[in-house]
Amino acid sequence: MGSTAGPAKKVKVEKELIITFERSIQVAEGRSHLSSTRFGQGFGGPIQERAMKTSVDSNNGLIARGGHSNLLVRRPMQIFIFFVGFVLALMFLCNYTSPFGIPILSEYFITASTTEKNETVLESVLRKASMKDKTVIITNLNDAWAEPGSIFDVFLESFRIGNETQHFLNHLVVINWDQKAHARCQAIHPHCYQIESKSENFTASEAYFMSKDYLHIVWRKIDFLSTVLELGYSFVFTDTDIMWLRNPFKQFYGDADFQSSCDDFNGNSTDLNNAPNTGFSYVKSNERSIWLYKFWFNSSRIYRRMHDQNAFNMIKMHPNISAMNVKIRFLSTTYFGGFCQPSKDFNQVCTMHANCCKGLQNKIDDLKILLDDWRNYTALPENQKQHYSNHSWSVPKHCR
Repeated sequence: MGSTAGPAKKVKVEKELIITFERSIQVAEGRSHLSSTRFGQGFGGPIQERAMKTSVDSNNGLIARGGHSNLLVRRPMQIFIFFVGFVLALMFLCNYTSPFGIPILSEYFITASTTEKNETVLESVLRKASMKDKTVIITNLNDAWAEPGSIFDVFLESFRIGNETQHFLNHLVVINWDQKAHARCQAIHPHCYQIESKSENFTASEAYFMSKDYLHIVWRKIDFLSTVLELGYSFVFTDTDIMWLRNPFKQFYGDADFQSSCDDFNGNSTDLNNAPNTGFSYVKSNERSIWLYKFWFNSSRIYRRMHDQNAFNMIKMHPNISAMNVKIRFLSTTYFGGFCQPSKDFNQVCTMHANCCKGLQNKIDDLKILLDDWRNYTALPENQKQHYSNHSWSVPKHCR
């Protein structure tokens, strides 16, 4: 990607500058020779030339040797002067900001260098976190959710107490929207990546629902996930307010390019009338899924006041998606439940989502209660767990 194109462009620019510099010397030499000729023609012309020739002959070439000596002095001086001019021009370009928005030399090299660095870091993070089949688990985090005792801690705890879920932490990539979240992530988790915002006034910690910063985050997320797919990695994207209680891979459909959990599941996994919740989705990296994410991201130009999930709900029936043979499936709330439609079977539930809930503290409180419910279930003897299938959750409580 950018890591190979950047150096090639840089070499091309350097070659062009060198060629320009060499041509400037040649032009200067031509002008110097022309000036000398005109000087001779203006002050005696051919007569002076003949006189000089006679003088050369009579003095055994002494003046000729003097002329050669002057040339040897003049040539280095010309090179030095134009070299100084070249350096000054280069310094000007490196510090000049174009008023027309045209990327000049310094902006080009800084941008290329930054892009190369970011892509290298991302590829490294994905490689280290990847499963054998190049699948990663991805969540996103901002300052407020990263605070000690907040959503992120509860999220990680669910992996530790879930049924055969702790090893998935080795494959979890946390993308961070600000420096505080990134620092907190690095302190407690091995696979962290900070996304640089394209918005100058972006503040992730103040990204209230449907605010300008909130919409910036959710659409930047879709753009980022598209890049992950292009790098050849499949992924499970999970919101941080989703508790992992069992291995979800056993319940995924093998033939789907894109599959999503639901706020309201109607019982038919292929029915596009399901109400998807894309906060939990499993996506395989292939040409169809890459196209889908680009199509989805581009829809933000039309649905500018919608967040990514509502926009997906608008485009899921678009004829272009069926024409591209993108296979979409919806996941049952029996396995992937939430506060909107809780799973009713403790013996089958894989994840529980604090959806249909407003307020950070309400989410934290109810998710802690949910984990207590899960601990009570896992503490039971195996023969009693079989009769626990229809036991009700104690949540939502604060999220009502």
